[in-house]
Amino acid sequence: MIHVLLVDDQSLVRNGIKALLNEESDLQVVGTANNGRAAIEQIERLQPDVVLSDIQMPMMDGKTTMQTIAQRFPAVKVLILSTSNDAQSVMDVLHAGAKGYLLKDMVSDDLAESIRLIHRGYTQLSPGLLEKILDQAIRSTPLRSETERPAIAKLSARERDVLRFIGKGATNSEIAQQLFISEGTVKTYVTRLFNRLNFRNRSELAIYANSVKWHDDETELMHLRQAG
Repeated sequence: MIHVLLVDDQSLVRNGIKALLNEESDLQVVGTANNGRAAIEQIERLQPDVVLSDIQMPMMDGKTTMQTIAQRFPAVKVLILSTSNDAQSVMDVLHAGAKGYLLKDMVSDDLAESIRLIHRGYTQLSPGLLEKILDQAIRSTPLRSETERPAIAKLSARERDVLRFIGKGATNSEIAQQLFISEGTVKTYVTRLFNRLNFRNRSELAIYANSVKWHDDETELMHLRQAG
């Protein structure tokens, strides 16, 4: 059973989503909150698996709420459900620790599945958001000289391979199966990627992986999967 906490300042939205999710046999809404501070209190008391939250709330904004949850409750996965598709807002909450970002105009039947996928370790983004994020990142990042671009070039072949799978949304378990290594080894590589690329969460790694121009010929793919 996946325990879910709903956070939204509109009671009609909370009640509607609660009724929708409680129809699912493997999902249970264990509590609701109408602002960020109340959400933190509820998380501490109820220990949910997934928090489904808006970002436009009174008393504590979404970014601050995400940062607090990430610091105090690192095992809790946060999925944003918002009306805002502003690329900077999406990047801010992902950087703060959210595991996914969905828009409220999504098909309601897809919401339950997105919660399941977030719980399993996948990143979820509404269609079109990844493109907006990449465009924002490209426009806001100054061009670097060849000597200032060591990030991808200095990764080992295996680290690059793991990064590619993260970009495709694969979990550590799935990466381990694909590369014929242990899940613990995958975790080690992911930690190295955080340190070498200066990212703080998996969502940022996935966005970066999708911005890289990979060489997809069969020779390189074979090299990536046999090296390391």
